[in-house]
Amino acid sequence: MSSLIGNSIECYEFLVYGTFSTLYFNKLFFPSFDPATGTLLSLSTFAVAFAGRPLGAFVFGHFGDRIGRKATLVTTLVMMGGATVLIGLMPTYATIGVAAPILLSVLRFIQGCSLGGETSGGFLMALESAQPNRRGFLTAVVGTGNAWGLLLANGALLLVTALPDRQVLSWGWRLPFIFSAVLVGVALHVRTRLAETPEFERSKAEGAVRNRPAIDVLSRYGLITLGASLAMLPMFLVFYLGSVFSLKYGAAIGVGRPVMLVLLVASCVFLIVAMPFFGWLSDLFNRKAVFVGGVVAMTVAPFAWFPLLDTRSLPLMALGFLLLFAGFAASYGVQGAFCARLFPTVVRYSGMSVSYNVSGLLGGAVSPIIAAALLDRFHSWTPIAVYMAAAGVIALAASAFLRERSDSTAVRRAAVPSATATSPGLTTARS
Repeated sequence: MSSLIGNSIECYEFLVYGTFSTLYFNKLFFPSFDPATGTLLSLSTFAVAFAGRPLGAFVFGHFGDRIGRKATLVTTLVMMGGATVLIGLMPTYATIGVAAPILLSVLRFIQGCSLGGETSGGFLMALESAQPNRRGFLTAVVGTGNAWGLLLANGALLLVTALPDRQVLSWGWRLPFIFSAVLVGVALHVRTRLAETPEFERSKAEGAVRNRPAIDVLSRYGLITLGASLAMLPMFLVFYLGSVFSLKYGAAIGVGRPVMLVLLVASCVFLIVAMPFFGWLSDLFNRKAVFVGGVVAMTVAPFAWFPLLDTRSLPLMALGFLLLFAGFAASYGVQGAFCARLFPTVVRYSGMSVSYNVSGLLGGAVSPIIAAALLDRFHSWTPIAVYMAAAGVIALAASAFLRERSDSTAVRRAAVPSATATSPGLTTARS
């Protein structure tokens, strides 16, 4: 529950920026440009955070494997909360000119660094405290933090947009950012009462903790890290195009913003139910099979999602979002257990964080920008769907080489500092 609460709040803080950058920040921080250029620049500041995520993954992965999961997660939570509140308090372009978007980018970078260490750590707190037959289900519950965060972000946007536009642009946009201070206080109260995970404590007691875990994961498990990064690529495209770019696409086809937000809220409810289901399914059968099945669905879903959106029929649009997010629910619901267990315990925080956030940089950072540019250039959804499908094909190729470790393999090979341990995640192991 602590991991779920922390993940939800950090995702809320991260995603509330995405929703507001699409609709308002072009006017507040880039008013000297035409609307299309202002939107692209606003989305660029959204992408800045993804540049910080690999750095945060490397730094916090190192400390998560060196000093423990708990202390690292408390630090990331404070960083994210502080940056988010400062965004809500900072002056706009009208007040301090070009310094406003610069400061906004700096705070957004700090948000990215924080999330780079938070998400994977939350998964590991659940994974390493769970019974083997419950790992998929419990990490999937933590994974619903993305959906809860998106639900909170869109709920905040619905409340704010109920105000007149003049009041929203004057002061209303600040409220969701400042409100995060309350959420962070609640999460810190819960998180500081946690114990360390049993698996990390066992590694520490056995003297297996590495001095340079983040360096080790790149030098000894580089192929696994790259494979996991590519395998998770379509998850980020689907999530950020479905949650951020969909608002722009809805406006382009004449669908009102409240309708799109209602569809996103309904999608969040679906994800909150579907992800634990797929996690439970992976405990019964095979995590890799569930993960790959989700990738296949995400590869073909865009070719149904866009035409269904174009109907402007609420039931058909809802069906489109259901088809789009079904594959995401399967892959994301399983990846917290599957991808984490590609690595041994002593470098797991680093391996999971780096692979997850490199994938986020490649898939989530630029995907709304690329999609917006393709739409403005071709006035068609087809190039965007092809772009999403290409990511799916790459992920399927990478997934073919990944194998989850058995418990005995993870322990035995983590303790052997030889060349034979360079790529055990690419060998066969029972899920």
